[in-house]
Amino acid sequence: MIFRFVSFFRRGLVDNARFAAGSLVANKLRSALTLLGIVIGVATVIAMVSIIEGFNNNVISQFESFGATLVQFQKYDPGFGPGNGRRDEEERKRKNLTYEDAVALKELCPAMKAVSPERYWFFGGGGGGGGTASSPPSPRYQGKVGQPDTIAGVTEDYPAANNKAVSDGRFISDQDVRRAADVIVLGHAVSDALFPMTDPLGKRVELGGKRYTVIGVMERQPNTFFESTDRHVYLPLTTFDTRFPWIKKNIGVNIATIPWRPDQVDDVIEQGTAVLRARHGVKFDEPNDFGLLTPDKMINNFRQVTGGIQMAMLLIASIALLIGGVGVMNIMLVTVTERTREIGVRKAVGAIRRDIVLQFLTEAMTLAAIGGLVGVGMGYGIAMIVGKVSPLATETPLWSVLLGLAVSASIGLFFGIYPAWRASQLDPIDALRYE
Repeated sequence: MIFRFVSFFRRGLVDNARFAAGSLVANKLRSALTLLGIVIGVATVIAMVSIIEGFNNNVISQFESFGATLVQFQKYDPGFGPGNGRRDEEERKRKNLTYEDAVALKELCPAMKAVSPERYWFFGGGGGGGGTASSPPSPRYQGKVGQPDTIAGVTEDYPAANNKAVSDGRFISDQDVRRAADVIVLGHAVSDALFPMTDPLGKRVELGGKRYTVIGVMERQPNTFFESTDRHVYLPLTTFDTRFPWIKKNIGVNIATIPWRPDQVDDVIEQGTAVLRARHGVKFDEPNDFGLLTPDKMINNFRQVTGGIQMAMLLIASIALLIGGVGVMNIMLVTVTERTREIGVRKAVGAIRRDIVLQFLTEAMTLAAIGGLVGVGMGYGIAMIVGKVSPLATETPLWSVLLGLAVSASIGLFFGIYPAWRASQLDPIDALRYE
């Protein structure tokens, strides 16, 4: 009994779908115009999800490349977007973190494997005043210019704390820092510009009127949305402070740290926070006077930004889908009117209201599902084109395709209910007389 019912239902569904497809083919232009809203809505969803999903995954992997256990103490709280440049009064009044703070962390925090105090002079970012140029000087060698984006003052712990490595030579040592040695480590792109055909190790480059011996070259970095060491140059922190004292005075340091084991990240945060609060005289009921950056925090902040973009795009797509749904309802009402005699014949030979409702609902859902399929293909195509012609990586997850098809079919179901109900209410005698 159950098998016969299922077989009957499946046969009726297939027949209704065939009738629906025939109706769409018979009215190609009208059907295409009706589906336009659904196609645009679904294509927008698929393209938007593909672009943002790929962007999210790419950015998150780059965050993690800094080191999944990185804990960085800095003057300001991390953030994204325009608001990141508008600090509130409390943040602007904070004291700079100092090299002595980093030394205290290294001595008093047993969970910390590496503590890296870092000063930066960014290209175009200013040097904090003192009558200096707005951009750092470029290293030069025999008429060639290195064009860095950043000059950094660091210690021997920088590679370990920031998950970076040297490809040639060595990095700055503790002795270099103690002696304020005139040595320099070059990013890979800077080294290529200065020494395209020569081994850079041991060469003397000029930087800001001083000469430094090249002791190492950093590993080449992949393309990234964030900073790359390829165009950095590194000096011992003490050498940096001697050459550019206004950075020390006006900007302070960032302090990058990592734990001995991944499960000690919370210990690093707790111990480091306690030491810095004590050194800065922060009372127990006052907030920290420094920011804390971890990959998880940056990822969460980033997802909040892209989540807002997703919501805006989904709103636009929802409007297009709503318009498409109204179009489906209109065309189904027209179809009911055009096929009034057919409905009368079906009722005359024994069709009941449920059969009529199922027939027209199937047609509405088929119409919307076809629009969904076209929209999925169009959205996937847009995502592929974006991935080819731009640096943005795109990813189309399976759930977004299934969601697009399910939403389009659901729109057909919802907006097809009224036309199907109206068709089922027709009197068979009046329907047969309809001209």
